[in-house]
Amino acid sequence: MGRSFSWFCCVLFFCSSVFCQLDYRFYDKTCPNLTKIVRYGVWSAIANDTRMAASLLRLHFHDCFVNGCDGSVLLDDSSSFRSEKNAGANMNSARGFEVIDTIKANVEKACPSLVSCADILALAARESVFLTGGSFWYLPLGRRDGLTASQSAADSDLPAPFHSLENITATFVSKGLDLKDVVVLSGAHTLGFAQCFTFKSRLFDFGGSGNPDPSLDSTLLTDLRSMCPNQADSDSKLAPLDASANKFDNVYFKNLLNNSGLLQSDQALMSDNRTAAMVLNYSKFPYFFSKDFGISMVKMANIGVLTGNDGEIRKNCRVVN
Repeated sequence: MGRSFSWFCCVLFFCSSVFCQLDYRFYDKTCPNLTKIVRYGVWSAIANDTRMAASLLRLHFHDCFVNGCDGSVLLDDSSSFRSEKNAGANMNSARGFEVIDTIKANVEKACPSLVSCADILALAARESVFLTGGSFWYLPLGRRDGLTASQSAADSDLPAPFHSLENITATFVSKGLDLKDVVVLSGAHTLGFAQCFTFKSRLFDFGGSGNPDPSLDSTLLTDLRSMCPNQADSDSKLAPLDASANKFDNVYFKNLLNNSGLLQSDQALMSDNRTAAMVLNYSKFPYFFSKDFGISMVKMANIGVLTGNDGEIRKNCRVVN
């Protein structure tokens, strides 16, 4: 209790102008059962599909990095814009939309037209981490939903698994995050799976060399080549991001120390002395990773939020009212 309270107090000191328009008790009177409804919805989804925890966490990330945490990633195509679901980083890989739909429908029954899809998605990401063994963080609420979406922004703003550390860091900094957030939030890859096409070049033709990535652990290389043979029909097959892909822990960082990071962008964290030192720290001290992850998630969930009279509260997360 003491650690949680101390962390809560520390977060209160991080107070940008927009952040201060959000409120930790925003729905206490208007929708007091909100957290319970979201937690049950996420728990049910994970019970049905263990991959869903990672999918919901990723969906929140992909929402916040494109025009802010405004629920735009949830919007379908309309006559005025192309959905972010069509972007390269989302097409055939972004999942969890039906889960958010179900949670939203249950929230609407309890608290009609009061809770934004953006807030539901932020809460679902937190519950996904908490229900798989990770930390719980206090999340200020009061976001409103955006009125548009942008496939082109999603294509340009979302980091790719083959991007350099310099490129990824620049993307994070452009969103108001920093190098520590890069390392901490990359730790979300302790959950879930990746499609073979996202890392296959490391196995067979790294950097156009015709050879595998020399930094990749040889045993892992053999295993991955078996899972993802060098043929087109293996592109959509899945490989776990770490050995405990359904549990939120610090194994991801231990893997990086052993040259066993699945994605090139993950293993790149070991290429810089600053990020490598953080990887080492989190591999040794899971408590610090857990604590820092919550802090970075609150920062990320504050990117470009709409509050007050901006945006709207969607009745259906897939369409503007």
